Amino acid sequence: MKMIIVVRKDLKMRRGKEIAQACHGAIDCVAMSEKSVLDDWTKNHHKRKICLQVDSEAELLAVYKAAQEAGLVSSLVEDLGLTEFDGLTKTALVLGPANEEKLNSVTGALKLY
Repeated sequence: MKMIIVVRKDLKMRRGKEIAQACHGAIDCVAMSEKSVLDDWTKNHHKRKICLQVDSEAELLAVYKAAQEAGLVSSLVEDLGLTEFDGLTKTALVLGPANEEKLNSVTGALKLY
């Protein structure tokens, strides 16, 4: 089991902004996950997280759509545009925690961050 964090690299966000966006999605996914899944991920898989990247909003949305179709817990992160962006901007996507094979079927072609 693992959690996947996908960040848009085309936005050229400050590192702290990228981390904050990833954390927003991770918190959402933990809140949406079943207790048994969280217990397994925590106790047996050491809260494993993998960071990947995409190069556009279109690519991020395609991964999000595939995750939804696969029935994965997912959080599409949208920044409010108060600091770095002018208006709402989709910045990241977090999937899981879930079975590694199921996540890989959706994100296996993405590059490591």
